[in-house]
Amino acid sequence: MKLKLVKIGNPLLRKKILSISKMGMKAKRFRSFLKNMVTTMRHAGGVGLAANQVGENQRAFVMECQGNRRYPSRPAFPLQAYLNPRIVSYSKAKLRDWEGCLSIPGFRGKVPRSKQITFEALRPDGQKIRKTVRGFEARVVQHEVDHLNGLFYIDRMKDFRSWTHLEEFNRKFGIKVKIKSNPSLDLLAAVKY
Repeated sequence: MKLKLVKIGNPLLRKKILSISKMGMKAKRFRSFLKNMVTTMRHAGGVGLAANQVGENQRAFVMECQGNRRYPSRPAFPLQAYLNPRIVSYSKAKLRDWEGCLSIPGFRGKVPRSKQITFEALRPDGQKIRKTVRGFEARVVQHEVDHLNGLFYIDRMKDFRSWTHLEEFNRKFGIKVKIKSNPSLDLLAAVKY
């Protein structure tokens, strides 16, 4: 089942999201919710989605980049779901690259992010993990954890001169990131610059 995406201005997107209890993560309703998040992310052509972006005050996100036609030049990573994530270390080396957001439809901007991070989280089965990721995968984790902490990519931008409407982005780079009848189909850039 596809869930409704929440847009900037909704107060839940500016709150630090609550941790999920062990009891809560075992609930049948929660497992169904995670599946619906994956369906929603895939339908939107995104590579990540935080629970508060679909109106839920639960500290969880899903991510995947495999065979995504909107991100053909990005490295693939498998479907993953994380509960109560927390980034524990950031590399000093950073990279500025394009990002967008399902909750701020139709815009992109260059955002500095650490090239490598280490984070801790729970998997949906309750198993605790500690994982180090690099590059695009690290960017997606940072983007989604920011959502769960009440932040948007625009809060990380140092220079708003790059902030661009998707139509202008397409014109500037001579590419076509599709905007169907709903321009909220944008999360992260499809190509590297």
